[in-house]
Amino acid sequence: MGLYENWCDATKKKDKRRHYWTYVEKDDGRYEIRDALVETVRSHYDRLERIAEDVERLGYKVASAILSEAMPQTPKGRSGDLGEILAAELVEEQIGLRVPVRRLRYKDGRNMAMRGDDFIGAGYDSDGEKLWLLKGEAKSNKVLGKATVTSARKVLNRDNGRCTPVSLLFVANRLLESNDPSENALGRDLRDEVGLKSLRADRIDHMLFTVSGNGPHASLKEDLDATGSNRDHYVVNIHIEDHQDFIAAVYQEAADLGNG
Repeated sequence: MGLYENWCDATKKKDKRRHYWTYVEKDDGRYEIRDALVETVRSHYDRLERIAEDVERLGYKVASAILSEAMPQTPKGRSGDLGEILAAELVEEQIGLRVPVRRLRYKDGRNMAMRGDDFIGAGYDSDGEKLWLLKGEAKSNKVLGKATVTSARKVLNRDNGRCTPVSLLFVANRLLESNDPSENALGRDLRDEVGLKSLRADRIDHMLFTVSGNGPHASLKEDLDATGSNRDHYVVNIHIEDHQDFIAAVYQEAADLGNG
């Protein structure tokens, strides 16, 4: 079972190509996924094997200090990053596309938000031949409201609904640097798409992903109902009542590698 299946109860509604998903924590869900979530957060900032090497070479305390240098220290920075992390995990678990590059590893300032699309899902159709993309925008707020939802939708609609070229090129180039031939092939297809722009709208899905303390605001469903039918639209909310305390605890545990 994946992170979300152990953590939350889901309600999923579908109307043609519109998907409205809401998640509420199970009674013991947070306890069940605690260790997995902490490890997942770490993996978005660095490779787990590299963290393990730091521990072996330098000990837990120094390795923790190195990892902490990559993680945001402000509540706003942590909230934004965790929204992107949870969104990427949901795409891979529930939709089946990959988020092939953990872009938080490449931030040029740990408390700064990265430019471009928050997350990009990539893969191929059921025949394994035609490229398929997902353009995503993630929002994490103690109190989610209409202004945030409207702003996120504007971002999704930019570039005629296509993935931002600079974001797509960033993912493509990281994949082309890999030693894995399958990663290189996907990177080549993504790089070609930057120039050719050949994908039709019906193969570029959109996701508006939200994490909030007040649960799914009415504007989320209203936003989804106003979308077109030329692509799959996903609108998602994860309700975490103690939103800010939860985020603080996750980052405190993620930065602490132990003292063994």
